[in-house]
Amino acid sequence: MRKNKTLLSPLTILMMVILLAAVATWMVPSGRYDRIGYAAGESFTYNNDQGDTAVPFTQQTLDSLKINIPLLSFKNGDIKKPVSVPGTYKKLGSNRQGLMAVLKAPIRGIHESIEIIFFILVIGGFMQVFNASGAMEKGIAALSQQMKGRESWLIIILTFLFCFGGASFGMAEEGLVFYPLLIPIFLAAGYDLLVPVAVIFAGTQMGTLSSFSNPFSTIIASSTAGVNWTDGLTERIIMFVLTSAILIWYIVRYASKVKKDPTASLVYKLQGNVLNAYDLPPASLQVQTNLDTRSKLLLVQFFLSFVTMIVGVVFFEWWLLEMTTVFLGSAILFAFVLRMKETDFIRQFVEGAAGLLSVALIIGTARGVTVILNEGNISDSIIYYAAGFAHNMPPAAFIIAMLVIYMIFSLFISSSSGMAVLTMPIMGSLAILVNVPGREIVNAYLYGMGIMGFISPTGLMLPALALTNLNIKTWWRFIYPLLIILFIVCSLALVAGILMA
Repeated sequence: MRKNKTLLSPLTILMMVILLAAVATWMVPSGRYDRIGYAAGESFTYNNDQGDTAVPFTQQTLDSLKINIPLLSFKNGDIKKPVSVPGTYKKLGSNRQGLMAVLKAPIRGIHESIEIIFFILVIGGFMQVFNASGAMEKGIAALSQQMKGRESWLIIILTFLFCFGGASFGMAEEGLVFYPLLIPIFLAAGYDLLVPVAVIFAGTQMGTLSSFSNPFSTIIASSTAGVNWTDGLTERIIMFVLTSAILIWYIVRYASKVKKDPTASLVYKLQGNVLNAYDLPPASLQVQTNLDTRSKLLLVQFFLSFVTMIVGVVFFEWWLLEMTTVFLGSAILFAFVLRMKETDFIRQFVEGAAGLLSVALIIGTARGVTVILNEGNISDSIIYYAAGFAHNMPPAAFIIAMLVIYMIFSLFISSSSGMAVLTMPIMGSLAILVNVPGREIVNAYLYGMGIMGFISPTGLMLPALALTNLNIKTWWRFIYPLLIILFIVCSLALVAGILMA
């Protein structure tokens, strides 16, 4: 076993990224595209360096601005954020970000991420109250006995479901709630901490790479690029099946190796015996356990909380406020079922929330990178110079360049919808000039963000690792061969899409 070296904490890494973003505001010229957005009424709001102007809410307005977006997309609310107007980039006076801005950035990022932060804290409280019942231990003991000898099927089924969630409705932050549930199950099955992270985080991330109906990426990106989101749907479904199969093979292969020889675990080699926050007493997993009626009811309520969340997101357009409310209500219901004293419930809930405070701070601090770039007026400049770099290339080289460009963009802009409205009008117009189908620009955006999302510090990688006490080196050693495979597969798919156009 190698000596475990102390690595930088996630918060320190993010502060270094914020500092680098601030340095970039001193080196990259400031600039901005004009923007057009729609809130309600009979007019668009056109925003430039002179301020806001009302312009007619007509298709003619969009056509005159060379924005290839149907008017209906704005009216139906498919596009809620202002979009960039092609050909309107203007240089601005520099707004270099100094030390004070760097220190403010994580605080402002936390403020802008307050909904997801509360979601994380409430999840921590919910899990702590539920764990106090002991039903989780009994349930895992029963499941581990039933799945004995068939543990690989658990990986296959769950990975596919997380991939499908990411590809269909954009499951991402929702995956964070499953770590306390699945980590003890996989550890009881003889795997290491990398396996549940790969199943949950890599599963949802792989789904976003091949999103076929994700409203937060595919539909918004297609609309802002001026193409129907169903254009290229068959290709994306094929990619979903292919990339999901690759991920499942990759995880099962690693998990089987660890199960046969625990010393082959990358976690053991690089970090030693890692303390896991969700470990259960070993004795509870070694004895035959019959679930009592109360434990069964508690487990049913536990799983119904997740089902309710998923149904709400998919069918009723719920988001973080409603999701948080579900788990808060369920935690209170647990307290009534368990007949907990009010003081015990509050203590357990606060302890659980405190346990995930570091994860919440990581998510908020990551948003600080975008704050710095926007305040320094260089987000649009990065897009402008990237578009200029690629526009004279032949179609095949252009689409590969788009893939790489979106991988780089993902380091600075973690929001898929934000990336779409900022870049797609520009890149969609550029695609027409170089004779590249708009659907392939959308695919390059999906694949680029999907690949880089596995390792981007401004995404969900650091929160996932913080939840499991894994370090970045261990994750990188595990994931980098898969990223090479994905880059090759995605590049071939993009070039094939152009050749068959």
